[in-house]
Amino acid sequence: MASRLASSSPRRVGRSRTWGPPWLALGAALAIAAGLRAIGLRYGLPFGNLLNPDEQSIVPRAWAMVHGSGGDPHWFDYPTLLMYVVAPFESWQPTPGYLAARIVVVVFGIAAVAATWWLGRRAYGTLAGAVGAAAVAVDTTAVAYSHAAVTDIPLVAAATAALALMVAGRIELAGLAAGVATSFKYPGVFLLAPLVVAAWGRWRRLAAGLVLALGAFLAGSPFVAAHPAQAWGDASRVQRLARDGWLGFEHDHWAGIAFLQRLWDGLGPVLIVCAAGVLVAAWRRRRSDLILLAFVAVYFVDLLTLRAHFDRYALPLVAPLAVLAGRLRPLAPVTLLLLVVPLTWSIRNDVRLTRTDTRVVAQRWIVRHVPEDSRVAVESSTPALPPGYSVVGLALPGPGVPFDPDRNVARLRREGVAYVVVTGTVADRVLAARDRYPRESRFYDDLRRRTRRVYYGAPGRALTGPWVAVYRLS
Repeated sequence: MASRLASSSPRRVGRSRTWGPPWLALGAALAIAAGLRAIGLRYGLPFGNLLNPDEQSIVPRAWAMVHGSGGDPHWFDYPTLLMYVVAPFESWQPTPGYLAARIVVVVFGIAAVAATWWLGRRAYGTLAGAVGAAAVAVDTTAVAYSHAAVTDIPLVAAATAALALMVAGRIELAGLAAGVATSFKYPGVFLLAPLVVAAWGRWRRLAAGLVLALGAFLAGSPFVAAHPAQAWGDASRVQRLARDGWLGFEHDHWAGIAFLQRLWDGLGPVLIVCAAGVLVAAWRRRRSDLILLAFVAVYFVDLLTLRAHFDRYALPLVAPLAVLAGRLRPLAPVTLLLLVVPLTWSIRNDVRLTRTDTRVVAQRWIVRHVPEDSRVAVESSTPALPPGYSVVGLALPGPGVPFDPDRNVARLRREGVAYVVVTGTVADRVLAARDRYPRESRFYDDLRRRTRRVYYGAPGRALTGPWVAVYRLS
């Protein structure tokens, strides 16, 4: 009897140290991810440029593909795979269906959590998978972009799956997944660096993986091959804009500090544990360590060349960094506890998405109070006015962008413009960099001094979004 008790004691201790069945942690992470991503999906609808302006680049083209325009988008700022994935769900929509497209991206967001679980489990065990999946589930930036029908979250899902396949030694399938990731968004090409590390010394398998990567990319974006000059020109222009900078980043820190700040804004203090995981991986240098470090290093070095420090640019780093944090088993309870911080941030942002956007209210006021035959100058990121209004679009300022001559009150009056609609989305950024945009800043000053403001709306208890002002010129 004593011997049976002695032999059973270690088993009880072992069970007491477990975290429950693996599926339970995965199911909890997926449920949290789904809940955070489902709330606020209707934000800004039916207008497609209030949550994320890039939705207007993706969804209308996907809708047109199944309503007579064919599969050639004649536009290659982004690859076309997401448009092809969204297009079938647009076939029964009378107009571009942003909600349907957003639901597709929510599925990719949940898939990214599952892929992170898989990556962590193959690299360092079940606990690392659980920590990594939980981090991606609540990461504030990942949750935010999972609400919008844009390419960033599909890239994260495919890139994380590709890294998991590399860690598992499935070189050919990893190359295929890397090609799929690149066909969602061009930075997926940086997956080739860890692919080389994973296949080092197995050159035939590496060659097969590279061929499959190219084939998958062309299958997802076939018209890149049909219009190589246009595709290269569009993609190069987008990269050039990112390297030159963008409105709002003129006084930002050096890119390394700026993107670390973006990662902190998504993960909070968990980023400290991620940094510790990177250091331990660099010290241990196991195969899984080298694969993940290769991707993190190459991708982060590319970020250092950018002057446009958008938070979404750092998203592909979240999953591998979270898994590297999960490899530190003694710190796992602390890491999971620290995830409460980004969880609360994500909940706060979701609550904001349940409110009405200030620009929607402003659009309704314009329709009720501004005569339909009026000529109206409007900034970007505002709802489209109904047919009948003559709209003058005010170009978005930016580093190296020529001054828009229509940003002049006297000129607008000569052109017969009766009203001007401006929003804090643009104006606040311009005025914060007045030294860089003196003429654009003078335009806002002249609106306040030389015209009459007939409407002003700002965020409050029931509203969210930027302030909006309507000025009457005549």
